[in-house]
Amino acid sequence: MCPMETERQSPRYAKIDLWEPGEILESIIEGQFSAVAAVRAARPAIERAGLAIERRLRGSGRLVYVGAGTSGRLAAQDGAELMPTFGWPSDRLLLLIAGGHKALLHAVEGAEDEDQQAIELVARHEIGQADVVIALAASGTTPFTLACLREAKRRGALTIGVANNRGTPLLHEADHPIFLETGPEPIAGSTRMKAGAAQRITLILLSSLVMILLGRVYDGLMVDVQASNKKLVRRSEKFCPD
Repeated sequence: MCPMETERQSPRYAKIDLWEPGEILESIIEGQFSAVAAVRAARPAIERAGLAIERRLRGSGRLVYVGAGTSGRLAAQDGAELMPTFGWPSDRLLLLIAGGHKALLHAVEGAEDEDQQAIELVARHEIGQADVVIALAASGTTPFTLACLREAKRRGALTIGVANNRGTPLLHEADHPIFLETGPEPIAGSTRMKAGAAQRITLILLSSLVMILLGRVYDGLMVDVQASNKKLVRRSEKFCPD
C-alpha cells in the first residue's frame, strides 16, 4: 500500500540532516510558502464553508472544533482565540480534542484511535442541528476525528472537514470539504510543518471570515474584543469615539 502524501519521504529532502544550517532553513521556508499556496488553491472551498457556517451560527448554535495531535492543538488554539478577539461566547464554543486537555501539552497514547469515545463525546455534549463542527486531520483518516464528524453529521450538525490528503474519508463525508495539497514534508511525516501551517492559515481565514460576516468587526476594528489587560484597555479607549 502506497503511503499518503503527507507521510511519503521526498527525494527533495532525503539528505536534509547533512545540509548546511542555512540550506535547512531555506527548505523549511520553502515549505511554508507551499503551505500558503495550498491554502490559496482552496480559497473557494474555504469561502463556501465560511458562508455556510455564518448562516448556521445566526441562530444559537455552537462552533465545535475537533482534532487529534497537532491538528487538535491547532484547532484548540484557533477556537480559544475567538473569545478574547471577537467576544465569541464561551458557551457557544466547544473543543473536542483526542485525549482531552492533557493532549494540549503531551502526547496521549492511543487517543486518536478512540472512535467510541468520540461518539460518546458528541452525544454527551448534545451536538445537533444548530451546531457547526470543524474537524481537522492531516491524514484525513484519524479515527477519533472521523468518528466525531460522522456522529455530529448524523445528528444534523453542519460539518467542515479539513485534510491534506486527497480523497480521504474526512473530505468525502464532510458537508464542506477543504483539501490542502501540501505534499510530503521536509522531515517525512512531520505534519506540524507544511500540513500544520496550511491548517493554521485555513482556520485563521475561516474563523475571521465568519466573525466578520456575523458583525463582530466594524470599520476594520475588533468591536467585541475583551479588554482583559492594560494594553487592550488602552487600545479600546484609543478607538472609541468621543
